Amino acid sequence: MRVIIKEWNAVAAWRWDMPDDDVCGICRNPYDSTCSKCKYPGDECPLLLGECNHSFHMHCIISWLRQESSLEKCPMCRQPFKSKSQDPVTPAPRQTQTANATPTTAT
Repeated sequence: MRVIIKEWNAVAAWRWDMPDDDVCGICRNPYDSTCSKCKYPGDECPLLLGECNHSFHMHCIISWLRQESSLEKCPMCRQPFKSKSQDPVTPAPRQTQTANATPTTAT
């Protein structure tokens, strides 16, 4: 049996012009949108930057590294994942009422 394709329409397309540092390398959600896992707005969802310069949502990379199959390697470059700093990177600090309170001293 021989089949002849008369017409072909693509149903999906790959975008090469999308910068990798604007999305989490694991969940592929943009950093500035609401995170699908923790439900925090993008400005409040902490990021973790690795020594390999790949960044991820903190909860995404922690979940990834806990998987036995990850071998504790970066999902992007497969190098051993080590955080550049111990503190997660937060794009904008969360402001609370206690941040504006005046300090007092106890006697």
